[in-house]
Amino acid sequence: MSSSGNVSWIGVLKRGQHYMETWPDDKRLSPVFPEQRIRKAVRFGVRFMPPLAVFTLCWQIALHAQLGPAVASALFACSLPVQGLWWMGKRSLKPLPPALLKWYHSLREKLEQAGQPTALPEGTPTYQSLADLLKRAFRQLDKAFLDDL
Repeated sequence: MSSSGNVSWIGVLKRGQHYMETWPDDKRLSPVFPEQRIRKAVRFGVRFMPPLAVFTLCWQIALHAQLGPAVASALFACSLPVQGLWWMGKRSLKPLPPALLKWYHSLREKLEQAGQPTALPEGTPTYQSLADLLKRAFRQLDKAFLDDL
């Protein structure tokens, strides 16, 4: 599954969940990467949108309002976290741009110099490859490795 065109929509959502769990939770990455903000929004949506959808639907039924718009609003509210996971899944499959690719290889070299050999990913490294490498670097390196970003 090296190409994003070969992945089903369920596969993209699963990859998004995995990418979201892999991406390091460090605020210093926020100015460069939107993943931190998207992750927070998805977690918020998963927690609060289903109850909001049920409340909206029940309220509209209690007020004898039209059911169509109420159902549409409820479905939209429930779809927001799914949209975030979709974005994360698509992002995880994207190849790294040249500037990030250079930083990726530099970070890989730092891990190897620290005695932590890392295998090269098949093909061009993706954002998922970067997330895996960053997670490992946060566990095993001094936080100064972010200064090069």
